[in-house]
Amino acid sequence: MTEEIIMSGFGGQGIMLMGQLITYAGMLENKEVSWIPSYGPEMRGGTANCSIIISDDPIGTPIVSEPTAVVAMNSPSVEKFEPSIQSGGVLVINSSLVEHVITRADIRVYQIPANNIAGELGNSRVANMVILGALVTAIGTVQTKSVMTAFAKTFVKKPALLSINEQAILRGAQYLTTLKNF
Repeated sequence: MTEEIIMSGFGGQGIMLMGQLITYAGMLENKEVSWIPSYGPEMRGGTANCSIIISDDPIGTPIVSEPTAVVAMNSPSVEKFEPSIQSGGVLVINSSLVEHVITRADIRVYQIPANNIAGELGNSRVANMVILGALVTAIGTVQTKSVMTAFAKTFVKKPALLSINEQAILRGAQYLTTLKNF
């Protein structure tokens, strides 16, 4: 099985971290992985996206042109990447910031109010982890436990961050399972 993912949003929303964590989780599960970042002209507030491939087989090219899954943390990301999603693919949207009508009937669309959920957890900065938890649950390519392990290994010198981010990942996963179209 091969999953080709594009994660996109504004700089500062944690797009690259989400990509790195799901890639690291794939490595922990002994899968083939690739991660390529792409930044707009500004680091914070500009556009940012990354392409991730997670596969059971060797990866021929790290280029993702027809993703099986897209994370859109803002409206420009939906507009840019929705048309390229493979039929039967997944689109996870941060509905706290995106008011975009999706017209495609051949993809699964999950609207997650990530900023609202992060606010309920008491830390608006974990909206990206809410979305990551929802994505991991939606595609099933890696396990949530592996993502949490990847986070713990990445932030080993900042253990205070672990609890709130784990909560956010689990809340995103939990929210997704409550949706009618899941």
